[in-house]
Amino acid sequence: MPAPGSQTGAANPAGTSTTALPSSNDSEAGSSPGPTPHITIATPAPAPPPWPWQDRIRWAAEILLFLLAYFGIWIANSTLRKIERQTHYAEVAAQAAADSAKAILEFAQSQVRAERPWILLTAEPAPGTSESYSVIATNRGRGLARIVSLAEGIAIAKDEGSLPPDPEYRDTDPAAPPASMILLPGESIAIKSFRRDDVRSVCFSPDQLRRVENWEEKIFLFGKVAYVDLQSPDEKQPFETAWSCWYIHGRQKSGMVMIRNPRYVQHT
Repeated sequence: MPAPGSQTGAANPAGTSTTALPSSNDSEAGSSPGPTPHITIATPAPAPPPWPWQDRIRWAAEILLFLLAYFGIWIANSTLRKIERQTHYAEVAAQAAADSAKAILEFAQSQVRAERPWILLTAEPAPGTSESYSVIATNRGRGLARIVSLAEGIAIAKDEGSLPPDPEYRDTDPAAPPASMILLPGESIAIKSFRRDDVRSVCFSPDQLRRVENWEEKIFLFGKVAYVDLQSPDEKQPFETAWSCWYIHGRQKSGMVMIRNPRYVQHT
């Protein structure tokens, strides 16, 4: 029971705590001063609500979606790497095929060049005559050659460096030979002859003849030969051999030698 003169606090409507307060008589009876004592009774915390099964299903679905997305990204990355490797292998194979095709083409072209005719020019003394020289065309290839046109020219200059940059032929359009010229492999034919007596006809004046005899100026003969391969199905694309030589005119003897001027000597 409560002590006399004390006041009992009313119960908390919420039921959370109860506090006892001292009476005014006790305070006047000489109780010692100090803070008012009180007693607090805490109610236990409420239990957490149960986890609904809808939330559990949603949580499991989110975890499953995360795992599926991770494995999907991993599979896609692996597939891209495989595609990149296969693309690289395809590029390497295509490059190898292109190199092989190029090598085969070069081999075929070399075989064609090996079987085609090649006409080379040389300067030789004319047989049976003195002080006369001829330019000889010889088929050094393996195929049959037919000469389709000839062109020639003569120039008088101090040396090879004084020649015109481009050959100036007498006829702008090369003329066809008077007779059909067919050369077997190893066969030769004379296409140009020059004698000592022809020097006067090519010199424009006696003074120029004197300079030629003193080697102050030189006589250069040049020309080109166009020919086709009789074994080729397409004879419309002729080959050409350009030649040039120096006629050495002395007071007693003469001679003729080929020169290697790249502007005047060419092969196609």
